[in-house]
Amino acid sequence: MPDHVHLLVAFSETRTPINTIVGNGKRFMAYELVKLLKQQGHADLLDQMAGWVNRTQQMEQKKHEVFEPSFDWKECISILYMRQKTEYMHQNPCKAGLCALPEQYPHSSARYYYTGVHAAYPVITYMELQDIDLTSLDSL
Repeated sequence: MPDHVHLLVAFSETRTPINTIVGNGKRFMAYELVKLLKQQGHADLLDQMAGWVNRTQQMEQKKHEVFEPSFDWKECISILYMRQKTEYMHQNPCKAGLCALPEQYPHSSARYYYTGVHAAYPVITYMELQDIDLTSLDSL
């Protein structure tokens, strides 16, 4: 989606709170995005993101605000709930008018779920997430 991201992720093998995991991920992505925008000369976007930094953060030397400070998460405790959330995510681009069918949106896992063909990146389905040891990168 142009203005937000939906993810279905599993953190079953960690004691790290979800807020810490998401915060670290957003920080890493923000640094990389700012670096890329600088390399590509997108001063207009960098100026816009600099304008979103509040006074307190400016005093702490923060230069750009890339993400909203909060996020919404739901604990998926059943296969049915995961299936519902996945379908919601797949339908979201259609509701926003970005495509007619979920599998047409290039940044969605819908193509893989519906056709078995990967789109822009490899997909691990919610069925497979149950069997992954997330403490080992080799299992991915």
